[in-house]
Amino acid sequence: MASITYSPAAFTGTSASDLLGSSSNGMSGIPLETLGTPRSAVSKRGVTVVAKLRKVKKHEYPWPADPDPNVKGGVLSHLSHFKPLKEKQKPVTLDFEKPLVNFEKKMIDVRRMANETGLDFSDQIILLENKYQQALKDLYTHLTPIQRVNIARHPNRPTFLDHVFSITDKFVELHGDRSGYDDPAIVTGIGTIDGRRYMFIGQQKGRNTKENIQRNFGMPTPHGYRKALRMMYYADHHGFPIVTFIDTPGAYADLKSEELGQGEAIAHNLRTMFGLKVPIVSIVIGEGGSGGALAIGCANKLLMLENAVFYVASPEACAAILWKTAKASPKAAEKLRITAPELCRLEICDGIIPEPLGGAHANPAWTSQQIKATINESMDELTAMNTEELLHHRNHKFRKLGGFQENAQLDPKKKVNMKKKEDTVRRTSNVELEGEVEKLKQQILKAKESSSKPPEMALKDMIEKLKIEVDHEYSEAIKAMGLKDRLEMLKEEVSKVNSRDQLTDPVIRNKIEKLKDEFGQNLSAAPNYSILKYKLDMLKEFSKAKSLSDAATLKQEVNKKFNEVMSRPDINEKLEAIKAEVQNSGSASFADLDQGLKDKVINMKKEIESEMISALKSFGLDVVVVKSNAKLLSERASLSIFKSKVDNLNEEISKKIENVASSFELKNMIELLKLEIARAGRKPDTESKSKIEALQKHIKQNLSEAIISSELKEKHEELKAKISEMVQSSAGTDGNLPKETKHEEPGVEINLDSNHSFAQ
Repeated sequence: MASITYSPAAFTGTSASDLLGSSSNGMSGIPLETLGTPRSAVSKRGVTVVAKLRKVKKHEYPWPADPDPNVKGGVLSHLSHFKPLKEKQKPVTLDFEKPLVNFEKKMIDVRRMANETGLDFSDQIILLENKYQQALKDLYTHLTPIQRVNIARHPNRPTFLDHVFSITDKFVELHGDRSGYDDPAIVTGIGTIDGRRYMFIGQQKGRNTKENIQRNFGMPTPHGYRKALRMMYYADHHGFPIVTFIDTPGAYADLKSEELGQGEAIAHNLRTMFGLKVPIVSIVIGEGGSGGALAIGCANKLLMLENAVFYVASPEACAAILWKTAKASPKAAEKLRITAPELCRLEICDGIIPEPLGGAHANPAWTSQQIKATINESMDELTAMNTEELLHHRNHKFRKLGGFQENAQLDPKKKVNMKKKEDTVRRTSNVELEGEVEKLKQQILKAKESSSKPPEMALKDMIEKLKIEVDHEYSEAIKAMGLKDRLEMLKEEVSKVNSRDQLTDPVIRNKIEKLKDEFGQNLSAAPNYSILKYKLDMLKEFSKAKSLSDAATLKQEVNKKFNEVMSRPDINEKLEAIKAEVQNSGSASFADLDQGLKDKVINMKKEIESEMISALKSFGLDVVVVKSNAKLLSERASLSIFKSKVDNLNEEISKKIENVASSFELKNMIELLKLEIARAGRKPDTESKSKIEALQKHIKQNLSEAIISSELKEKHEELKAKISEMVQSSAGTDGNLPKETKHEEPGVEINLDSNHSFAQ
């Protein structure tokens, strides 16, 4: 506050009315009107006039104390509020990029190790860099729609002004809507590219939290759209081509914006842009959300960066409306078809501007140059049109969207790319399915109580129906998790590989395992997980019931066949004759029989075995001949005793090796071996190979001498002899086949014991 006091005594001979009425009189020749609103008070001594001066905040910009006249963009670029960041942006890793972090950590560790040890690890570093680049390429060439959404929203993604200052020779920002407001979420200005003058209009997000709050996170108010409209009229009047940059989640939808006419402002822009007589090119550099993006997007050409998205509603909002949960956003992103390739296929987008691997934020300067080249190319095409052709071109672009003609003959090129019509299978609703499941359960329980067969046809039909339902639920879960594209691409890769090489290809196996792990980990978060689990449990329960029913039926048929074989006259005669000979011999056990009778018994068993195997194979069964239970238990008991002895011997050997390896001499040799291997790297020369082989041979020899010189060798030989003796004594004494044929598929086990029983 600055106070100045005036007294009539100071101006003798001059009236107060002359002072106040004159524009030339005042303190130091300054009129009183310029000193602010006077505040007067009447006192006994005279009149006092106080002038109040308002303090204002000192701006740090736009003009520096010593402006550089040779700055890029001209001296007027100092007027821009957009200044380089004082601190570098922190790197942000998206969820799907986390596998790449492991490669980066490994490369950092190897470089640090090379610096600390002074060894040459250049081969390892090059190998890791190649693997990292390959993983980055695989990841960014197979992005899902929701992953592209996350890249478009990346905090470090270049903004409108980043691109403009990179591609223009000169740029001057223009402010205000001439209605009392300047919206910072929309930036406008005039700039030149290669000598051509353009009007630039773009939605500006912030590069950090402070800027995002200032720019309202790139969400314009009606004032911003009216500022853009004013600049469009200005460009149309002076003949400047217009370039708009779209990067907004949508128009700001607060109460104040609605009161100020948000919808009217957007609609006015849409109508006006269709009548502008200058070329218009729109570029989506990030998000293009709803009418907020379209308000500056009615152009002759709509171009998109490779990882940009353009949508009528965000995937999260769509998922919340359709599936009542934002977790289904991957599925919504796929259904909305919001990515650049999809929109190009639908002819909404006119071209895709490539991005570097890792997104535009990985190399902003390169991305800006791609945008610059695309603008020049598009403007060359549009400026060649006259005004009438330009207006018709813009109108036709939007009029043809969504159009179709019934029963029209399709272009063969388009027909090839169309999705094949899927076979429609009538699916049962969840309520109907639950009712049918409960009804079938009751029938199975009644069959168990009455010891009758369960309804086989109904059981079979229900299992087939549940299989279809489970497959459908799995497909829906895969779509909801955003894995459908990866699954389809993996199917194509598998189909290209020959079936012979399919199982041995480590790359494909690795991809399959990764996809399975990711699906298993995220399955519980799928929107349809509860109904999927219910249907899967029912399928397992009914499949088990059917297998038990089939097993019971098969058991009856096998028993019937077994009785037929054993009741054959020729088999009965031979069995009775052998029984009589055994009784006449007076032997108490098989071992007491003479060799001739033993051979007869063994041959009889083999004949019965052959008959049974032939009979069982007629049922389509795989047969495995096994030993009797008593014999198996005896051998297992013997082996368990030897197993404990083997474990004890292994433990003693391990302790002996540890003691020898901890000796000073051997420890030094092992350290030398490690150092030599590290020095040799991936491609050791002849001298390094010979050194490594000599050290390995010396270490093995020392370990071998230490073990042989101890009593461990004697224990090993003794145990080996006992196991060999046990195996020889148990072989071939029971008349069973000496070799067993094993099958991985389920089959029937025949037990050739004296009671001729079998086990399923």
